[in-house]
Amino acid sequence: MSEVRLLVGIRKGAFVLTADGKRDDWKVEGPFFAGWECYHLKGSPVDPNRLYCSQSSGWSGQVMQRSDDGGKTWNPVGNKFFYDGVAGTHQWYDGTPHPWEFKRVWHLEPSLSDPDTVFAGVEDAAMFKSTDGGANWEEMSGLRKHATAAGWMPGAGGMCLHTILIDPSNHDRMYIAISAAGAFRTDDGGATWKPINKGLKSLHIPVADAEVGHCVHRLAIHPSKPETVFMQKHWDVMRTDNAGDQWTEVSGNLPTDFGFVIDVHAHEPETIYVVPIKSDGEHFPLDGKLQVFRSKTGGNEWEALTKGLPQENCFVNVLRDAMCVDQMEECGVYFGTTGGQVYGSADGGESWKAIVHALPAVLSVEVQTLA
Repeated sequence: MSEVRLLVGIRKGAFVLTADGKRDDWKVEGPFFAGWECYHLKGSPVDPNRLYCSQSSGWSGQVMQRSDDGGKTWNPVGNKFFYDGVAGTHQWYDGTPHPWEFKRVWHLEPSLSDPDTVFAGVEDAAMFKSTDGGANWEEMSGLRKHATAAGWMPGAGGMCLHTILIDPSNHDRMYIAISAAGAFRTDDGGATWKPINKGLKSLHIPVADAEVGHCVHRLAIHPSKPETVFMQKHWDVMRTDNAGDQWTEVSGNLPTDFGFVIDVHAHEPETIYVVPIKSDGEHFPLDGKLQVFRSKTGGNEWEALTKGLPQENCFVNVLRDAMCVDQMEECGVYFGTTGGQVYGSADGGESWKAIVHALPAVLSVEVQTLA
């Protein structure tokens, strides 16, 4: 029977959770890197034993970790390269120049074809690539040198490149998102980038439909329809069917369309999941009810999925990298909260149960479906 492995990054370390294909009983291993913020852990789709972890500390800075045995042991790799060569300026809030600086790695995206190749999205917004398992890194400088870069501004969490999606049908095409600059696409493996924000409107920036400056929280695609991209924006749930050339709002009947996560069912490319929270100032569920919303029509028509989730006095948040889906025949859906719970559904969201309780705040959740 297949096995499912969850990689959970938390405010004070990381955990690896495993279960068989029934997904009833979970083995909990950790904490790894106790006391460190683990912004993101992700495994190679080519070699499931190859895992990467971004480990960060306000005292000790950024450390990249790699495991070659499915998370049983870890070793630091290639960390000096993140501190070399990241220089330049952008405009600070008062309009004066402010130096670009490297702070942390927000997101890791392993290659779809090579376990030794991995991409890193960092703060301040830049993208790095390693082709030797993290031992050496090189900045993909075409992004940070983009003509619009002077207009990028930090979001509330910093100016972070937090999402990287690789088109499974064309590995030279990638989508990224930067808070608060917007979404971008490359069609040549990262040499050049195109802003893809047409159709987005953000009332909190000087020009609501500007080319850049939008606070995009998360992007998601389905492998069978890689030109269809779903977006959870600061406000609004959006979709594009032409690789980002034009976006359309699909918030529909959601009670609030502010949130951080969005994901797509493993086998149904028009079934998507979001977790709305009250507002950009109040990062908790509306009316204290933790609800996952699902659309089976690619947006606009939404239903609340609440069975097994707390429906009163719940004031947690679900952060942008903290939702994922497995590849089991009956798709599993998982998410973690700032209250330290990781919830799982083995039936596409119809019912939920807490896999673990009372962890430090969950920053990311990724899943591997193992043969």
